[in-house]
Amino acid sequence: MIFPNRLCKGDTIGVMAPAGPADLEDIKKAIPFFENLGLCVQLGQHVDNVYGYLAGTDQERLEDFHDMVANPNIKAIIFARGGYGTARFVPSVNYELVRCNPKILWGYSDITYLHTAIRQQTGLVTFHGPMLASDIAKPHFDYFSGSMFKQLFQPTCLIYSEYISPLYVHDAGETEGQLVGGNLSVLLSTMGTPYEIDMKDKILLIEDIGEEPYRVDSMLNQLKMSGKLREARGIVIGDFANTESKLKHSFTIEEVFNDYFSNIGIPVISGFKIGHCFPHFSIPLGAYAKLSTYNKQLIIEPGVR
Repeated sequence: MIFPNRLCKGDTIGVMAPAGPADLEDIKKAIPFFENLGLCVQLGQHVDNVYGYLAGTDQERLEDFHDMVANPNIKAIIFARGGYGTARFVPSVNYELVRCNPKILWGYSDITYLHTAIRQQTGLVTFHGPMLASDIAKPHFDYFSGSMFKQLFQPTCLIYSEYISPLYVHDAGETEGQLVGGNLSVLLSTMGTPYEIDMKDKILLIEDIGEEPYRVDSMLNQLKMSGKLREARGIVIGDFANTESKLKHSFTIEEVFNDYFSNIGIPVISGFKIGHCFPHFSIPLGAYAKLSTYNKQLIIEPGVR
């Protein structure tokens, strides 16, 4: 794996929107958070563009991304928001440029597609964490979520235990391996493409928002029938927000998880506050991790050097 350099006070971060359009006022509301961390902020040329449900054309979004990757003065790229659209320019990304200019890339949700493609094409560790317009600008963005950015300034071993939130064991065990994954529906959209998620001997993270239990069931069933779930060494179930069913009769999301994971033969724990939630526990994807159901802990090695 390739680890990006840590941040130092005085560094400049770039902000661009690779997927859905971001409200410029929300982006501006979030900028003081980074300034208080001692960072300077540079906005992408097309960061406030609107092109249908996209933040500008595929070429404009790709141009902003490439410009920030190539700019030696920009030490990290923090994405403005998710939505939809990252997958549209992934085939055109200059992965050699990314490999030769490894820097911190931070976001989640639709950014899962970019995380997956970049890790598998270059080996770069990237970060799953809250973004400017969709999270940091919101009044309920909390101190704990903000404190997770400290891992970018100093190599930090992260430990998630029930000190943070209650955790539920679906199948017992202990394992270690590379931590990969992200948004479940986006991971499904990589299937059958050159960027299909590689779960073999990995610890898989899944999270999502707005998906009813039957939809999550369908997605997990596809991963099961394709053989993907059998390849993983362990599964970390993050936050599944707004999953209440509109059907008259339905399983709960917890029942769906039990159905798929209670006898899968690898350690599986749910309840992690990772995803569309506050607090939001931010993690380096591609870093080495250990998952244990015996002490209900996820330990993740540092994502920067």
